[in-house]
Amino acid sequence: MTTAREASLARRTFLARVARVSGGLIVVGIAGCVSGVSTSAPGSPGSSGTAAPTGATPRSDQSPSADNQTAPPAPRDGVAWARVNLGVVSAYVLARAGEAAVVDTGVAGSDDEIAAALASIGLDWGAVGHVILTHRHSDHVGSVAAVLEAAPNATGYAGAADLASIRAPRALRAVADGDIVFGLQIVATPGHTAGHVSVLDPVGGILVAGDALNTSGGVVTGPNPSFTADMELAFASVEKLAALSFETLLVGHGDPIEVGASAMVDDLLAGG
Repeated sequence: MTTAREASLARRTFLARVARVSGGLIVVGIAGCVSGVSTSAPGSPGSSGTAAPTGATPRSDQSPSADNQTAPPAPRDGVAWARVNLGVVSAYVLARAGEAAVVDTGVAGSDDEIAAALASIGLDWGAVGHVILTHRHSDHVGSVAAVLEAAPNATGYAGAADLASIRAPRALRAVADGDIVFGLQIVATPGHTAGHVSVLDPVGGILVAGDALNTSGGVVTGPNPSFTADMELAFASVEKLAALSFETLLVGHGDPIEVGASAMVDDLLAGG
């Protein structure tokens, strides 16, 4: 059994490692600073792909569940995904059976790149039924107005604690830990912001972590302390994500990890 002293040492080691590997990451939320914008279609090496056939289920006995909410039957197939690479940040399109969810909308002016990502998997704005915002920062919600206007059938979602800070053309729906949207599980991961959420495809084994995690040089790193409101709470959220099983990790900052991502989060916690 881990003692309180060992847990405290592990936490300090994690925070020190996060500061070391993440301290140089600069997050820019200004559209004019975006360069090298590109959109990658599923199957492009190191950028996007289709859901793996392996499932993703919690690896602990504490499975998130929504209050007074019954989850719909699990989809048979995992989602296909496309990365919208905006240089300083990435958004993602998750698609299944001709319908799509957009996770984050990038900086202002990113709607054309998101449309290109939809087209890369044979869809358009009419197929977008859901727009999920991982958190309130401008590099993740900058194009939410344009996206919701272009996708008239879409419902927008964000964590309750971040809702008041997000300006959108129509009301967003608050999501909580364990809620199900489009067959995707909402995982509350506060710390980077109070209302930060991550999105898990439990069938395909894909986690969209927003800024709860980052990647650098093919390695998973922790949340950036320079832009994180509460690092202790962010650490607890990383521990929570480590209790899930997933193969692919999609993050706001850094390249996707397509294989072995869950084990890399374990390595991060272990200080390896």
